Amino acid sequence: MTPTLVRNHRDADLSAPADAGTRARDWAEIQERMLAPLYEAVYDRLEVGPATRMLSLGCGSGLAMLVAAARGAHVTGVDSDRERLALARARLLPDEGAEGAPAHRARLHDDGLPAGAGADGAPYDLITVFEPIGCAAGDSEGLVPALESALPLAARGATVVLTGWGPPERCATAPVLRVAARLAESTRPPRPGGWRPTLRDDLEDVAARAGLKPDGSGRVSCPFGYADPDSAVRGLLSTGLFDAAVRATDRSQVEKEVAEALHSYRRVDGTVWMPNVFRYLVCTT
Repeated sequence: MTPTLVRNHRDADLSAPADAGTRARDWAEIQERMLAPLYEAVYDRLEVGPATRMLSLGCGSGLAMLVAAARGAHVTGVDSDRERLALARARLLPDEGAEGAPAHRARLHDDGLPAGAGADGAPYDLITVFEPIGCAAGDSEGLVPALESALPLAARGATVVLTGWGPPERCATAPVLRVAARLAESTRPPRPGGWRPTLRDDLEDVAARAGLKPDGSGRVSCPFGYADPDSAVRGLLSTGLFDAAVRATDRSQVEKEVAEALHSYRRVDGTVWMPNVFRYLVCTT
């Protein structure tokens, strides 16, 4: 755990989330790596390699794609967050447009789904959703339509992986997320998207609604480790899970209360350590 960049927010409006560029960098530099054990566990189980054609829905700043590409997979990512996608492009296509740069190493889209898995239009055999659901009310609502749109691009019998938070009693971050819910509900009427306990069948419910057949699952330890409390606050706020709380109060209050909630997870060397468990569900089309 090393100190990261972007330590100062310059936003004048403390009742709004940090600007998109700052938050995207905080996500890429601090928070996204916390889920790396989840990516690796899924890829190990599915033997992701050169024969894999993967479509990553909600690919963010591209770390999961980068891990798959390092195994030789053909990767395509889709995300509506253009700031995160720009960081993914810098990671995956650093020489894009340069003379002699390899073509079709990876493909990234912010304007809808691609036509196929590569230049030949071959279907995908793996679709991943590495943005975990199950800790905020309604956080899976857009997932089913996204899957329904993506499934026609997949081969018959393709694999789909859904991910979610583990049980609250196994996630040290759960009490910190409750801070977001409490602050968001401090206004009337309550704002949607507040924290809620993870339900046992969250992933299975999404799979059923999307017409997918579950074919195994697993749990992975993904501890959230930060260099210091400031990095922890910035990383957690970059997830978007605290946006409703910021709108209901202001960002400075949210940052203060999150920092207080993190106090019990601070170690003697100043680092912050929160053990968490995440779950994945393997499905077939």
